[in-house]
Amino acid sequence: MNTVAHHHGKIFRNPYIGFEPRGFKDFLQWQRDRRNGKAPPQSRKYHFPIIENDGALLRENREHLTLTWIGHSTTLIQIAGRNILTDPIFSERCSPVSWAGSKRHLPASPRLKHLPPIDFVLLSHDHYDHLDKPTIKNLGNRPLYIASLRVGNILQSFGIDQKRIVELDWWQSVEMEGLQFHCTPAQHFSGRGVHNRNGTLWCSWAVIGKQQRLYFGGDSGYFSGFKEIGEKFGRFDLALLPIGAYLPRWFMSPVHMEPAQSLQAFLDVRAEKMLAIHWGTFDLADEPLDEPPRLLRAAAESLRIDPAGIWIFQPGETRRLDENIS
Repeated sequence: MNTVAHHHGKIFRNPYIGFEPRGFKDFLQWQRDRRNGKAPPQSRKYHFPIIENDGALLRENREHLTLTWIGHSTTLIQIAGRNILTDPIFSERCSPVSWAGSKRHLPASPRLKHLPPIDFVLLSHDHYDHLDKPTIKNLGNRPLYIASLRVGNILQSFGIDQKRIVELDWWQSVEMEGLQFHCTPAQHFSGRGVHNRNGTLWCSWAVIGKQQRLYFGGDSGYFSGFKEIGEKFGRFDLALLPIGAYLPRWFMSPVHMEPAQSLQAFLDVRAEKMLAIHWGTFDLADEPLDEPPRLLRAAAESLRIDPAGIWIFQPGETRRLDENIS
């Protein structure tokens, strides 16, 4: 349970007990450790089978609840006849510039031009691997952008009309076209530069239709807020939860979960199924890019959780909640 407000003057903070922030000095120490050989050895020859999804079934679908993992935290959710993109990034790099920064190991599939018309864009926070300027500019003003507090200023700087932006605080909600979007807590941080840390809010999302309920975890360390969310909303058909970018633990643990913690978060929010996201696409931490799903499977086996309920997609894969339609 949180003990202080997540608003603190002009910035936001993580109010949950046990959170220990990491600062720029910690980041520099991590980079020194990397240079000194303290990080695990990395392979540069990953092989991820990819489904070349041309989007045809997605463009035709008007009825079924489908999930498509495009890569990283970018998913297409088709629910109640609406198309939702989460944290969309289709660029080759997650960076303020096109010529430097972490480069994709997995191509986006389907490509942006092959998607059905997007009704809603759901944003968890402002980091470059979750809020991508070229992608947003490409999407333009057709979708409605649903974001946490102050992210709208960034969207407007990308050319998005203020009328196409809805900003919410934790535990606030909006209902649009038969869907409820509930802004829920996460344990993370924000900032797109050295001087604007925590100037915008980070969050997760509950998306609730008349018959179906989804949870999008965004990007988060493990915290007691997951249990709060589960207690408030009761049950989800599926939870999309991050499983990557967790090493070194001394640096990453406040804001990124390791796979076993992601599995615990899945249990906490009371979801029936889990889709693993935020892995394999960008090299953001010290673990091998193909390690997170292996550890997730091992954790599920240890807890005797039915593996059929733990979804680890191939890039470009689409599933209905009851069958694979890729």
